[in-house]
Amino acid sequence: MPDQIYLRPIGLAPSPQSEEGDCIRLAGGLTHAHRFAAILRRDGEVIERWRFTPATVDEMLGRLPDGFGADAEAQWANLRMAHPPIEMGARTVRLDQPQIMGILNVTPDSFSDGGKFLDDPEEGRAHAAAMLEAGAAIVDVGGESTRPGAPAVWEGDELARVIPAIEYCAGMGAAISVDTRRPAVMDAALHAGAHMVNDVSALRHDPRSLELVAARACPVVLVHAPGKGDDLHGGADYESVVFDVFDWLRERRDAAVEAGVPRGRIVLDPGIGFGKSLGENLALLNALPLFHALGQPLLLGASRKRMIGALSNEAPAHERRGGSIALAIAGMNAGVQLLRVHDVAETVQARNVWRGLRDAALTDFSDLPA
Repeated sequence: MPDQIYLRPIGLAPSPQSEEGDCIRLAGGLTHAHRFAAILRRDGEVIERWRFTPATVDEMLGRLPDGFGADAEAQWANLRMAHPPIEMGARTVRLDQPQIMGILNVTPDSFSDGGKFLDDPEEGRAHAAAMLEAGAAIVDVGGESTRPGAPAVWEGDELARVIPAIEYCAGMGAAISVDTRRPAVMDAALHAGAHMVNDVSALRHDPRSLELVAARACPVVLVHAPGKGDDLHGGADYESVVFDVFDWLRERRDAAVEAGVPRGRIVLDPGIGFGKSLGENLALLNALPLFHALGQPLLLGASRKRMIGALSNEAPAHERRGGSIALAIAGMNAGVQLLRVHDVAETVQARNVWRGLRDAALTDFSDLPA
């Protein structure tokens, strides 16, 4: 593999004044970063590492070996990029603070809700309404379980599950994402009122997906999953999970752009829980600020996932709320723009308190002498 350079934020700050202005507003959000590492990787191994701050970035760039300056400068610009809002029909989802995407699974085998929203459409409708009332910016509708070992779903069954749910969410005026990897389902969902495609295969499952998303010019979430075909979790073989997922997402972003998907409509998701061990998931979560160097908004989907149970005496899915909130806050601290969650009201409340702390930090040095 060719040599690669990565610019990773390694020191976050509560406010600009805490570092006397020597920091950046990470990805245009409410998180500030002061210290960074420029990491040079060759043949899968880190061979050089330089630490710098915004005040010394030009010096660092001047020390890089020939051929890396342009990529490093692009990543530095990406880390400071303020992303425009996502337009979803009549709804505008701003990306200058974390936004909550509520999960509506209409499957018979969901690990989190046991299929109740499929069996009883009125229950699904009430759940969607409750998430919107609680402050969800987007409702993500899915008709196929993607947990390890889940069977593939026939396209006709998936359509029968998601289209009614999308229609009643559209009737509420919701911004809607469809969680699918099949182009026919994407197309029907967009016609039924969905605005965004959330593809756990990053538009690899069917080559027609790239063409469809490009033609519809809709926002799309590209999720990292190592597997191909029906097994999204298989085939994982990482030299360094953080850098490998970064490179993979960059390749999928570039493939989408080459196919005609506007870059401003691409969201990236590192795929927590998809073909990754507990240690690999934790490494990715700790490295989330790095992924802003790709220059796209980020989505984090860690709610109620298996790793929470592994860290919590094997707590079952319905008892993983506390761990889910902890991971959501970790995402907020890392500057992640979209949080895909089951527990919307609790996560919105955590976000609002987190935002209050961030806002207060901008003035908490005002009583110090000049």
